[in-house]
Amino acid sequence: MSNVDHSEIDKFSALAHRWWDPTSEFKPLHAINPLRLGWIQSITNLQGKRILDVGCGGGILAESLSKAGATVTGIDLSSKALKVAELHQLESGTSVRYLTISAEDLAKEESQSYDVVTCMEMLEHVPDPSSVVQACAKLCKPGGHIFFSTLNRNPKSYLFAIIGAEYILQLLPKGTHQYEKFIKPSELAQFTRATGLEVIELKGMTYNPITQIYRLGSDTDVNYMMATHKPQ
Repeated sequence: MSNVDHSEIDKFSALAHRWWDPTSEFKPLHAINPLRLGWIQSITNLQGKRILDVGCGGGILAESLSKAGATVTGIDLSSKALKVAELHQLESGTSVRYLTISAEDLAKEESQSYDVVTCMEMLEHVPDPSSVVQACAKLCKPGGHIFFSTLNRNPKSYLFAIIGAEYILQLLPKGTHQYEKFIKPSELAQFTRATGLEVIELKGMTYNPITQIYRLGSDTDVNYMMATHKPQ
């Protein structure tokens, strides 16, 4: 439990009751979820797979993975967010196992147990992201896939993700992100390779404030996702 920023947990716990409101502070997560799910499905079949969603929050991605035919476990350290996720299952009819545990601690209990591991919009909220990457690698079965998403660190990402998204467009609450915790793709690739993972795809995500539409593409300057494979 050492790789925890309690102020980050408190921040998201305070907003937990609004997780499934598509007009709330979590509106961007609802908007990008179909893109994230479609991208994951373009790389690996989810039907019948055992999947772990690290930093699942209120369960937006975890539920969609379950609906795609996977057996899903979601973990987070915000017990309030997980309670919201469990309550929402009563409405959605999904069946996700939710656990209040860190990736590092779960890796000690369920090593090489999952066909797919997702860790989306979470690495920029922990003191040591490389530790989470290492835990994800341990949790994944040989031959499986691990997917990450986070924010690039450069002047453009500061302008768009913090000044633009938090202060001008108010897409996110002020203080959601800390620029110094953003991670360059080269750094994330280094973390993954250090654990023996192979990077197989890098995908950028952009937002048009006029059309209010998110798109996937080659622009990784701000938001990006990385798909990795654990060799047999």
